[in-house]
Amino acid sequence: MARIDVAHSAPTLEDVARVAGVSRATVSRVVNGGTLVAAKTTEAVREAINELGYHPNRAARALVTRRTGVIAVIVPETDERVFTDPFFPQAYHGALQAFADSDVQVVLAMAQPGDTTDRMVRYLESGHIDGAIIVSHHGPALAVALAKSWQPVVFVGDPEAPGVCYVDLDNREAARVATRHLIARGARTIGTITGPLDMGSAKARLDGFQQAMAEAGLDGSIVAEGGYTAESGAVAERLLAEHPDLDGLFVANDLMAVRAMSVVQQAGRRVPEDVKIVGFDDAAIAQQCSPQLTTMTNPAAEHTRLAAEMLIELLAGGIPQSPMSLKPSRLVVRGSA
Repeated sequence: MARIDVAHSAPTLEDVARVAGVSRATVSRVVNGGTLVAAKTTEAVREAINELGYHPNRAARALVTRRTGVIAVIVPETDERVFTDPFFPQAYHGALQAFADSDVQVVLAMAQPGDTTDRMVRYLESGHIDGAIIVSHHGPALAVALAKSWQPVVFVGDPEAPGVCYVDLDNREAARVATRHLIARGARTIGTITGPLDMGSAKARLDGFQQAMAEAGLDGSIVAEGGYTAESGAVAERLLAEHPDLDGLFVANDLMAVRAMSVVQQAGRRVPEDVKIVGFDDAAIAQQCSPQLTTMTNPAAEHTRLAAEMLIELLAGGIPQSPMSLKPSRLVVRGSA
């Protein structure tokens, strides 16, 4: 058998395959009790497993008996939004990592404009996939429909429907932290640009902003709805026109925040001297603007990794603890505030 150094990381199916001198698929068949493997090959694989101390990923065992070996990451958003917002590639990567040590295929499925809840449910129940992680849903309709379905699904974000498993960040508290930071830095006329208010995360971030403002005895009514897209950050122009004394902005994601910063600067206002800005997500773009953006962390890959663990438990017949909460969002202080 070949030799491989795996001292610095947990051994994987690929490591076992290299040591045994066989394919990854052959190792998977042996691990999962397949019978169509020669005795000599099975022995070589088992020796490699013992030598490396390999422990099969739960996903491999839980999903091997399913029909398709495919799970979907479903994003009910347009392809334009999915491919321009860094949150979604990171979320998909988290799901890929969760199933990396198994033969499970992870596909990305996007809704088209006008797609109905019924159409999405039909896809989920079509028999083409074994389960799904749903990211960035709008409103509770899809979750309510899926609560009656046999298909195992886990939502990223509160689905606002009882009986549906989900993973979430405490968006409300994160928004309070962000807003308190602006207040602590001396801002008093503070506005917010929200995400789409048919989404739970956007509503929770608005609530957190207004709670922090109320706690400080400040007006929390300076609100403009955005769309979690870069273009919608341009509503900062209206906020500046309506509130010339605006000196702080909490923006519900980094794409909008960077655009809002540009609008503020083009209006002749300095950041952070005249207007302090805090975003949300800690996306790469937060460090690509000038000044760099103060923001709240929102680890997309961790969302879907935890969602995948819950989905694996559902597929194995278990009842996962739900909701599952991420670690608290962390404030990353940079030049914009």
